[in-house]
Amino acid sequence: MRITVASGKGGTGKTTVATNLALALSADHPVQFFDCDVEEPNAHIFLKPRIERTRSVEKLLPRVDDEKCTYCGECAKACEFNAIAVIGKRVIVYDDLCHGCGLCKMVCPTGAITEVPHELGVIEEGTARGFPFSRGLLNVGEAMATPLIHELKAGIDPEALAILDAPPGTGCPTIAAIQGADLALLVTEPTPFGLHDLKAAVGVARSVGVPIGVIINRDGIGDDQVERFCATEGIPILLKIPFEREIARLYSQGIPLVDATPEWKERFQALYETATAELVQKGGVE
Repeated sequence: MRITVASGKGGTGKTTVATNLALALSADHPVQFFDCDVEEPNAHIFLKPRIERTRSVEKLLPRVDDEKCTYCGECAKACEFNAIAVIGKRVIVYDDLCHGCGLCKMVCPTGAITEVPHELGVIEEGTARGFPFSRGLLNVGEAMATPLIHELKAGIDPEALAILDAPPGTGCPTIAAIQGADLALLVTEPTPFGLHDLKAAVGVARSVGVPIGVIINRDGIGDDQVERFCATEGIPILLKIPFEREIARLYSQGIPLVDATPEWKERFQALYETATAELVQKGGVE
């Protein structure tokens, strides 16, 4: 089973939920943890993993041999991402737009295009509190996070309970983390901004056909608009985390809630049981 923890914006407590869920379930389930927030991964603050392996992730970029190129423009016509432009007797490759699919090389009639590897970032793998831990680290200045997330997800064991901490927002990296999940846990807060971004996150999850559950963090600081929205949309609220000084203190010190009190471990375990029961009822998992 795959559970992706996501949010419509940063700072809602997404990583807090993902790490506590992993810790609460690891004693009874074969948990795997994946920090897919490759631009700014921070699950290590709570899980304190021991990194044992690091491997590079690359994409292939096209390079054009001017002596072979006839400037016919077939490569530019074929590229869906507008990563190649042919202007007169000049070919311009926009590396940041290139997805490394290799189509331009395939359609070139003169064999003028070759491909060179370009490092996007690295994947670090190890163990955290007895379960496998993996995270992606996008190189500074790189614009394309999705290939790194896809490579990170390739390490998911289909027999394990994989918990993915998604990037914040509703862009391509978040979609890449949510796709293929059995459940998307959307973390929000009871404020107008929280509701606005929750609606966007719900739209993303539904667009890729992933069931949704909502977790309200900092419960008590706003109104009931999030709850009313979830009721109208038929989205279950699986957990509420109150706005309390003690929770903020634990967070600021990198201490998981489930380590502080048994009550929180039980709450996160109950969240999982409730979510899986609803999925089974709806035919989402067996």
